[in-house]
Amino acid sequence: MPYTNDLDRLRDEYEDRKTRLAGKDLYSFFYAPYQFAIQQRQRALIQALKRLGLASLKGKRILEVGCGSGGVLLEYQLLGAEPENLFGIDLLHDRLVEAHHKLPLSGVSCADGQHLPFPDRSFDLVLQYTAFSSVLDEKIKQQMAADMLRVLRPGGAVLWYDFWLNPTNPQTRGIRPAEIKSLFAGCSVSVSKITLAPPIARRLVPLSWGLAALFESFRLLNSHYLAVIQVRS
Repeated sequence: MPYTNDLDRLRDEYEDRKTRLAGKDLYSFFYAPYQFAIQQRQRALIQALKRLGLASLKGKRILEVGCGSGGVLLEYQLLGAEPENLFGIDLLHDRLVEAHHKLPLSGVSCADGQHLPFPDRSFDLVLQYTAFSSVLDEKIKQQMAADMLRVLRPGGAVLWYDFWLNPTNPQTRGIRPAEIKSLFAGCSVSVSKITLAPPIARRLVPLSWGLAALFESFRLLNSHYLAVIQVRS
């Protein structure tokens, strides 16, 4: 159906995804390829945090744009962030209900990423994990990026994790490093290509976790970018 507002399309797409994936275990930690992807991503994240000079997330205020049901915020809590310093926004109320159950001491709210309900310079880290690739409207993406920078404290960083290609889903659009740098013009952007493409991981991980890790280390078949974005001083 035609949409006059990309956010309405996005809401419908996420509702449709929920129906399509009902009963499937693709995003369960009991599913080895998913567990592999998350653990490999966490390794890359820890290395990125260390390059930022962070050995702990204690005392850091963290916001996720497009937090969904709170899974990523839980990962940051496991890395040492205090729950009261974790915040998330999302468009879908039912996902936020689930996030609140998981993170009752954290601040999750229904909001549009273009207009974050927080004061300027509120957060040490601002996250986006596969939110931008679901937005097809270029102006919305630009406004989201601008507002993420608005709420970022001096010396803080935006942590970006998103795919560069997903040919099986026309409701998404992959984002390459040149576009990341354009969205955050004037910022320092460091990019790493991570995450073995899921269709390949689903075949390799059940055969050999080590072989899958080896293939991922080559980067050629990796599907996502982890970017660290900082405002130049």
